[in-house]
Amino acid sequence: MATAVAGELAAELRGFREVQRLAYTCAEAVAAQLKPGVTEREAARMQRVWLRERGVRDWFHLPFAWFGDRTAFAGFRIPLQFFPTDRRLEPGMPFILDMAPVHKGFTADIGYSGSLGPNPVQDRLLADLEAHRELILREVRERRSLREIYEDVDRLMTRQGCANRHRAYPFGVIAHKVDRVKERSWSPRLFGFGTQSLKGLASDALRGHREGWSPLWSPYTFSDHPPRPGLWAVEPHLGFRGTGAKFEEILVVTDSRDPEQSAFWLDDDLPHVRRWAEDK
Repeated sequence: MATAVAGELAAELRGFREVQRLAYTCAEAVAAQLKPGVTEREAARMQRVWLRERGVRDWFHLPFAWFGDRTAFAGFRIPLQFFPTDRRLEPGMPFILDMAPVHKGFTADIGYSGSLGPNPVQDRLLADLEAHRELILREVRERRSLREIYEDVDRLMTRQGCANRHRAYPFGVIAHKVDRVKERSWSPRLFGFGTQSLKGLASDALRGHREGWSPLWSPYTFSDHPPRPGLWAVEPHLGFRGTGAKFEEILVVTDSRDPEQSAFWLDDDLPHVRRWAEDK
């Protein structure tokens, strides 16, 4: 029985890993096509078209693109400001591509940071993010509360001289749970979010409210509990003087007593991880 359960979990993780890699491959392909004058709306459309050509028909959320100081969410006050604009890309300008496709019932939510030509500030932010990936994994394995880990991420950012920009997201989240989604040939959307995925998140929120946990990883009291087993899309987001950088990828949390099996990143063969290895 245990072998069967382990096999089922491995198959599940393989499905999530494949769609996450698909999304990151899309990000790299679109980033390679970006040129001066391209708008955020055009970059978001390029992501949608690339993924639809490869079978994506549903989304946790439609693709985003942020250029320049919008990578640091400069002046963001309301949710509508997150949506792509007519901001045009310029040489040396940082960008972030963010997409959350659903493919074959599996969900990914990724963030890819880059720049159109050299940008030393964003390079430094991307290097600083490695310590956050290590800290988050270590403290999840220690079963620290989500709220405590969030505060430790904040403190690390302060020591690095950076600003916490994921606080600008709704509810200030650094992560949210992701789950399987029933596959449909077409799914309606609400403000750019797939209704199937929203239903799943709402169901988790109701169940979690009854049981004392939340599917949103935030700085607030509703996240003051140990990591809940499942898959979490984690996105630490650093900002410095109008430049932002982040990664977003899936963290797997289990109820195993083995520390290394209790939490692990779904995939270590991702662009930002490869970049850190090459830098070393």
